[in-house]
Amino acid sequence: MLLIDTDSQGHASLVTTGKKDYGTDDSLYTVLMADRANAPQTLMNCIVPSTWDENLHVLPASPMLEGAERELMGVAGAPYRLADPLGKIANQYAAIVIDTRPSFSLMTEMGLLAGTDAIVPVEPRYLETVGLTSVIQKINDIREGWRHPNLRVSGLIVTKMDNRIRGHNHLLAELKSHPVLGKLLLGVIPANEAVSYAHRSHQSLFAYDPRSSASKAYVQVVASLVRYLSKGVE
Repeated sequence: MLLIDTDSQGHASLVTTGKKDYGTDDSLYTVLMADRANAPQTLMNCIVPSTWDENLHVLPASPMLEGAERELMGVAGAPYRLADPLGKIANQYAAIVIDTRPSFSLMTEMGLLAGTDAIVPVEPRYLETVGLTSVIQKINDIREGWRHPNLRVSGLIVTKMDNRIRGHNHLLAELKSHPVLGKLLLGVIPANEAVSYAHRSHQSLFAYDPRSSASKAYVQVVASLVRYLSKGVE
């Protein structure tokens, strides 16, 4: 499995590799700025092992990604700078996960155009849930505008859910009853300190505390996602 971190903050890179000081010659930035003919090999050269599992590889982010966005803005074919080289090596992995920043940008577009199934995490807070419909519409706009018919919103995951908070329960109930969003709900992840401790230890949650409530919830989410994607393949 390959994880690609497109967020310049590099949080996904840090928790999965124990390092976040990737630079201009060993990160996603290197791939995006490479000559397009050499980009697939550059991508392979920048992939690093994960501290989580020997079968998880990581293409790390770099703080330089913000600069890359400015440099590539307006450049012909820029949104495909990730999709094109990734398409050349994708068959080497059973699955590829692309982590994007919460806001839309050129880097977000690159991630969406390189993928097929968008999974949207959301916390049970009013402003986040209100913006869900516009997020889904934006993803659909990218699919139509860039003629990428394989892109679809495949699910929503509610995270940091605290059943003790009345507002959380109210917003979750509204989400479940929504005629469109309710059908996309893959699962609910409870607020759990084991997640933070696992991140700090650079371990997967399943390895750090497989009995935690968050671990059990993620198992159910993954099972739901696999079933959903299997139907799509059929």
